[in-house]
Amino acid sequence: MPTFTYKAAQGGATGTVEALDRAAAVREVVKRGLTPVWLEQAAQGGSLAGMSRAVLGQNASSSASGGFDFGGRVMSRAEMASFVRELATAIMAGLPLVTALKTLARSGRSAKQKLMLESLISQVEGGTALADAMSSWGKPFDTLTISITKAGEASGKLGEVMEQAADLLDRDLKLRRSILGATLYPMIICALVGLAIIVIVSFIVPTILDKLPITPSQLPFPTRVVKGLGDGFKLIFIERWFMSIPALVLLGIALARLFARPDFLLWKDQTVLRLPIIGRLMRDVAVARFTRTLGTLTKAGVPILQSLRITKGVLGNRAMEGVIEDVTHQVAGGATIAEPMEKSGHFPPMLVQIINLGERSGRLDQMLNQASKAFDERVDQSIKLFTTALPPILLVFMAGVVGFIVLAVFLALLQVQDAMAGSG
Repeated sequence: MPTFTYKAAQGGATGTVEALDRAAAVREVVKRGLTPVWLEQAAQGGSLAGMSRAVLGQNASSSASGGFDFGGRVMSRAEMASFVRELATAIMAGLPLVTALKTLARSGRSAKQKLMLESLISQVEGGTALADAMSSWGKPFDTLTISITKAGEASGKLGEVMEQAADLLDRDLKLRRSILGATLYPMIICALVGLAIIVIVSFIVPTILDKLPITPSQLPFPTRVVKGLGDGFKLIFIERWFMSIPALVLLGIALARLFARPDFLLWKDQTVLRLPIIGRLMRDVAVARFTRTLGTLTKAGVPILQSLRITKGVLGNRAMEGVIEDVTHQVAGGATIAEPMEKSGHFPPMLVQIINLGERSGRLDQMLNQASKAFDERVDQSIKLFTTALPPILLVFMAGVVGFIVLAVFLALLQVQDAMAGSG
């Protein structure tokens, strides 16, 4: 039997343990009341000899079940979607769950992913449900994936339900990439424009103004504004750069604390929803996620209250999350889903009517899944509108800023010309 060497978090204690595999060795260390920081197979023999140390971190929920989590990311969103898809395909092809997991473990996984799968396989072989094994591990398995898996196991249709989960993850990944693609170009343009403005007001404008035979107090107001900005930028980024570093650190800490306040985040999300173009985009994205996720969960057989609580966490906007939380409370008290959603004003009337019809007919999952396609198309239209409208807006803004700078310089030149004409 292979021998594994480990180091525990409790006082740096080290030791050895004999086990069939790495996952079993980790569980044995946990049974001893220790938290393994790293664990590796001893160098003498074994198929895993020489494998680099795996840095482990046990999460709060793993102590009872023997699960553990890695420092760092085990799977990206794209890898997670691919993993769920492959697992669904293997199960629907007729492979037993353990065999399907072992097949995935052999298909080019990283060391962290293989160790995660070994833990899942070991727990499932010991009689643990797959959803419980995922829950004991923690990330990258979120509440959504775990709940869908649990519903699939309870219904006896794990392969079909996992395929629905894979579709949901794929569509969410596509949506995230679309939003990133829509915002990346404007962000780059804004950064370049900001850098160009800093260079102009810090170096070019002062060079022109310093040659004019006029005191700063005699300059026109727009010129004094531009000159003040230029002097400020030079002071911060050139003359006193060593002081700007701790100032930026303090600013970062202050912003981090501000963005950690729930009331500020709620205000920010509410403000974003009121903006003309980006507000529509964010609302459409949240509505599409809500429709798609709730439809998938209800179709998988997850209870409606649990489905609403899970769906709340995927909207990405706290103002709309508050609406869903209120909906959940009212549904728990016997109300319908459609009534509080309609009163909020954040969800489109078409979606409210679809949910109302679905609740009355008992086909809520079918209605939501059909509606999700329409709202996905609506998101695509909002993204196209955003990417079409934003460049002209940025162009007008840039032209206004540059025009103000040029006006400031010309006003100073005209004032000097008038002064010379008057003295002549």
